[in-house]
Amino acid sequence: MEYLEKDLNSKGGCFMSERLLGKTAVITGGSSGIGEASAKLFAKEGAKVYIIGRSADKGNRVLSEIKAAGGDANYVQCDVSDHKQVESSCKHIISSSTSIEILFNNAGRGERVNFPNETVEGWNEVISINLGGTFYMTNALWGTMLESGNASIINMSSVASQMGFSDNMYKLANLLPSASYFASKAGIEAFTRFVAGVGGKDGVRANAIRPGQIITPLTDTGGGHHVFESYFEMTQILNDPGSPEDVANLALFLASDDSKFITGEMINVDGGIAAKL
Repeated sequence: MEYLEKDLNSKGGCFMSERLLGKTAVITGGSSGIGEASAKLFAKEGAKVYIIGRSADKGNRVLSEIKAAGGDANYVQCDVSDHKQVESSCKHIISSSTSIEILFNNAGRGERVNFPNETVEGWNEVISINLGGTFYMTNALWGTMLESGNASIINMSSVASQMGFSDNMYKLANLLPSASYFASKAGIEAFTRFVAGVGGKDGVRANAIRPGQIITPLTDTGGGHHVFESYFEMTQILNDPGSPEDVANLALFLASDDSKFITGEMINVDGGIAAKL
């Protein structure tokens, strides 16, 4: 009984392990979807969270909800595809933090344009947000994370990095994810392995998450239906799409000391897509 009382948080009697207590986390794309779920979960687990996003309305909404629940958070408006904005925002974060132990490079987007109809402008935008933003943020916070001596970088990849797209899938979905999306996610994985190798001796771990069919604002066609729902049966072992919280739970594990011996890994949260394909 005494043990249980120590492990129960006083707020509503909810169990909280406080796995991130005393840590500072920076989450890009933190104002919706997987980023929002992760920001709320990290704050619940004791982290001071910096929410990075382009939309002030969305960012401040998430900030207010975290604070209302008793969490510690800040919102910083920033477009991660703009390296000057990233440098300025990260300088602000560094100046107001004693340390930074967690970076979750979650921000990303994709074009819904069938190859070869994707424009050069569309290609560049996706690459600059997904891959460029991951590089800019990591580069800007690298020195501070090295100083912590125990840091975790989590990059957002996708099952797109390890699979192709067949004619049958196209016929079922009637569209293809853009070539830029596939390429950017493959690049993120190469960058993750590189950073893991460089940072390991200084206690900086780097891993990537490969979500599958997750319901987010980018993939929801309305009523909780996924844009690629028509070929779930073909590609997944499990029946339904995943939720942002499913991915946030893995991000929490990778951010915490529970994963202190894991680095350079690409981990799937995909309902069995990789196993079935």
